Amino acid sequence: WILNYDIMARFRRRTCIILLLFILFICSIMMALKTLRPDRAGFGDPFGLGLLPELQQRTVLIDNKQNSLNRVQGDTVTHVTNLHSIAVNTMKPSMPPVNKLEEELSSPNYNFHIFYYSWFGNPQFDGKYIHWNHPLLPHWDPKIANNYPKGRHNPPEDIGANFYPELGSYSSKDPSVIEAHMKQMRSASTGVIVLSWYPPGMADENGEPTDGLVPVILDYAHKYNLKVTFHIEPYKDRDDRSMYHNVKYIIDKYGSHPAFYRHKTSTGRFLPMFYVYDSYVTIPEIWANLLTVSGSQSIRNTPYDALFIALLVEERHKHDIHRSGFDGMYTYFATNGFSYGSSHHNWASLKAFCDSNNLMFIPSVGPGYIDTSIRPWNNHNTRNRVNGKYYETAFSAALLVRPEIISITSFNEWHEGTQIEKAVPKRTGQVVYLDYKPHKPNIYLELTQKWSEKYRKEQEQWLM
Repeated sequence: WILNYDIMARFRRRTCIILLLFILFICSIMMALKTLRPDRAGFGDPFGLGLLPELQQRTVLIDNKQNSLNRVQGDTVTHVTNLHSIAVNTMKPSMPPVNKLEEELSSPNYNFHIFYYSWFGNPQFDGKYIHWNHPLLPHWDPKIANNYPKGRHNPPEDIGANFYPELGSYSSKDPSVIEAHMKQMRSASTGVIVLSWYPPGMADENGEPTDGLVPVILDYAHKYNLKVTFHIEPYKDRDDRSMYHNVKYIIDKYGSHPAFYRHKTSTGRFLPMFYVYDSYVTIPEIWANLLTVSGSQSIRNTPYDALFIALLVEERHKHDIHRSGFDGMYTYFATNGFSYGSSHHNWASLKAFCDSNNLMFIPSVGPGYIDTSIRPWNNHNTRNRVNGKYYETAFSAALLVRPEIISITSFNEWHEGTQIEKAVPKRTGQVVYLDYKPHKPNIYLELTQKWSEKYRKEQEQWLM
């Protein structure tokens, strides 16, 4: 009996060892299979993009001091090359075939232009938050300013916006974010991205230089059959001379890219297009040096000729725009009634003026407006979205004047609450963010797509 017990004990030990070895074998196979999976599997869970700074830590630091204006051009080129290589290499495993994308998405409408901002940053990609931590801007009247809070926002829970992005407090350098944005804009049936642009080494007062991102944005835009044009911001010392050099820089550097936008004119020429923000701060005589045939810095009839679109705010600006030699005007602001140009009821007379002076009129439509997260005193300019009705009313007003192009303010100007990018409900200890309920996060993309199709059908009737 003792012998049988000993045999049974040895048998159990042997069985346990074999079972343990079998489990180890299975685990090793599972680990090997796991290593074959790419790190980033497409879009995945959008919330993960901005909330895991330890994951795939990559820091791209750009000096934001004014002396960056004197940066050696070679350093800039190296930075752009490295950034482009990071973006392309990161996203290669998850890129679906282009023909499959074409089947799934609405066709792009190159007469729908959408304003896009690439100035956001977070610790994972930039070493710190950029723009999400926007300061609260004081009112110009000190007596009023004293009644409102001061300081700045503290991301990721507290951001400089009244809505909260589905992608979290993202970095504009994150290749997966760029791709997600391109897919959203294409799904909305827009066709041309109007990219906010400062010259190399320059930025807005709350941001850092972003020209280095342009090649990556062009590449991803091309993947989604989108085009890119430039929204030239009011950088320091912008005048006829600096504009000539900057237009030359953009066309020389990016003009050969297949995603670079060129507009077919009535004479059959294909010309680049530049939107010029705050154009009215420069006197018409300076612009005329650049934009008229007889001007001292004339860009006309040169390899750098283009269509230049001025911002119209006040009614009198339409005469200045014509005198300056601009090719057209846009209204930008999403607040109906904020300015003469942004007031829908003035669009018919502006279109008539443009038609009689051979100018393009490009009305700007927006889904609403709220900027009290950064201008807490500015609630009188808030425009409620009314569950999408405000946006549709703006589109309806734009179509009435039969414009050649409609611009959309904006894809992602989160500070001013004009974004159509996906937003989600969010509540923190400090803030309850606005959202798109009762609709889904993509409601404004769907509405844009709806009006893009409506515009296309109506335009066919106009041209008959």
